Amino acid sequence: MIIYFACSITGGRDDEDSYQLIVDSLLAAGHEIPTAHLSRSDVMSLEDVVDPVEVYTRDLDWIESCQALVAEVSTPSHGVGYEIASALSKDKPVLCLHQDGSRVSKMLTGNINPNIKVCSYRHKEEIPNLIEEFLAQIEA
Repeated sequence: MIIYFACSITGGRDDEDSYQLIVDSLLAAGHEIPTAHLSRSDVMSLEDVVDPVEVYTRDLDWIESCQALVAEVSTPSHGVGYEIASALSKDKPVLCLHQDGSRVSKMLTGNINPNIKVCSYRHKEEIPNLIEEFLAQIEA
């Protein structure tokens, strides 16, 4: 399955360990992640050289071609919110993961769209199981 991974880039990188765990879990399960590079520590230098219009076009094309979107939303990000809304507008299933206790927008937590699932985790080790449960539901 092609899965779009979304996370904060310019909004902050405090959750980078979680980003890497999400991407590693998805790749280990055999999924294709066109945005896997977003979990890497050097993402800022990789993305700084890409024209904003190219990023916008590229990312919307990737969202169009994916079967699902998985986002880590503990760190607020305009771009991640935009990507989630774009995926939902295309009837793509979306999983939003966040650390328990983080302040997550009510635009996500209050969203009644049946294609979105918002899950919190207390420990990063819970992330692979949350992803597996989400994917099992959408593949059924």
